[in-house]
Amino acid sequence: MMSEQPTSGAQPGPQRLRRELKSRHLAMIAIGGSIGTGLFVASGATVAEAGPGGALLSYAIIGLMVYFLMTSLGELAAYMPVSGSFATYGAKYVDEGFGFALGWNYWYNWAVTIAVDLVAAQLVMTYWFPDTPGWIWSALFLAIIFLLNYISVKGFGEAEYWFSLIKVTTVIIFIIVGVMMIFGIMEGAEDAGWHNWTLGDAPFVGGFASMIGVAMIVGFSFQGTELIGIAAGESKDPAKNIPKAVRKVFWRILLFYIFAILIISLIIPYTDPNLLRNDVSDISVSPFTLVFQNAGLLSAAAVMNAVILTAVLSAGNSGMYASTRMLYTLAKEGKAPRIFSRLSKGGVPRYALIATTVVASLCFVSSLGDDKTVYLWLLNTSGMTGFIAWLGIAISHYRFRRGYVAQGKDLNDLPYRSGFFPIGPIFAFVLCLVITLGQNYQAFLEDKIDWVGAVATYIGLPLFLVIWFGYKAVKKTRIVRYKEMDFPTYQENLDK
Repeated sequence: MMSEQPTSGAQPGPQRLRRELKSRHLAMIAIGGSIGTGLFVASGATVAEAGPGGALLSYAIIGLMVYFLMTSLGELAAYMPVSGSFATYGAKYVDEGFGFALGWNYWYNWAVTIAVDLVAAQLVMTYWFPDTPGWIWSALFLAIIFLLNYISVKGFGEAEYWFSLIKVTTVIIFIIVGVMMIFGIMEGAEDAGWHNWTLGDAPFVGGFASMIGVAMIVGFSFQGTELIGIAAGESKDPAKNIPKAVRKVFWRILLFYIFAILIISLIIPYTDPNLLRNDVSDISVSPFTLVFQNAGLLSAAAVMNAVILTAVLSAGNSGMYASTRMLYTLAKEGKAPRIFSRLSKGGVPRYALIATTVVASLCFVSSLGDDKTVYLWLLNTSGMTGFIAWLGIAISHYRFRRGYVAQGKDLNDLPYRSGFFPIGPIFAFVLCLVITLGQNYQAFLEDKIDWVGAVATYIGLPLFLVIWFGYKAVKKTRIVRYKEMDFPTYQENLDK
């Protein structure tokens, strides 16, 4: 590790991140990172647009893709537990410029996402305090998120554990209440059962085109699961704890997503106009709130509002952590200003944290004026980055395994081995690419191409390519050959 001079805010001490995230932290981060407004609010829109069968099938297919991605990331992260995660893997096993672009795009994505969460938080708070200026809540929540990440990695880990526990508990209660309503144990779902699957054009509404459309929404709702790769750099005994967290992902996706969507589709008809109103500022339209209210739980809206606030804070907390660690790793590898690689006495990259907070604040400020053009463009440029990160994971794992075998290394020496290679990363790559390119395919189907809409949707993709090939041109990098790949021992990786 590089040496540092003592400065204010960065005291002399251990010059490496602290491995203080326990197994329970990783387990919650693995699933809790992806449970948010996408499930609690936007899931209703998927049922309305694709019908009950289309929504369920979309969640099942995307869930399978995400599980394959997590097994790929698990193999990489257990072997090389570093905070740079897929940016580091991309640089080592694909191309240095590819890893550089992945890292900067991912940092930027989360910095902008923090601003989005601050906007969402003030919208949620208007439920209880309609007369209080929204920016006050955003400033308060930004300060809380900053402090949770400033003190130590334990602060982030504990906060994320309890945030995730609240979300997971809510989904479990929702499923229990929903099952009781479906079987008539609890009143409020007179038309439950398969009745709603036979309404109108159900169960598949709009055919394949609608499923492609909702696949974008579903994909966004799963984003955050890759945080386990970032957290690997500060986890205790990653060779044991990361595989344990990955193995649980499949069952948790099945429980928290597939079961939740099934219950929503059985209790609420896809023709219910509330399902189409995908609006975090109106909690009454959340399918979770609608089901709880049908069950006679009068305080459902207030409770779900609190849960969604928790989800927003959790997303902001995770985003602050992920972007800070990515900037730290980029600086450590010489791909960002060296000051961001400095650590506090407690092993926290505070300069990287401060820089991320400043960028997130500036992005948030751009949302306050009447003209939100800058904010919307920032949002659009970051929108595709999560999918690009997933593509990066699939490519990196495929090439990592090919190189590992090409050099005659024993797969049994890997701390965790994905059992789905090569089908897993190939399936994930192809499906993720289809979703990425199909996000706004309607723009090209009109008599006159909607160039404004197309550019707004796809701007993140050329931006990524410009950063990648720009780095390649300057540094003269090339695709890493299998025989030239570097495979340090697990202990060497652990000591970095």
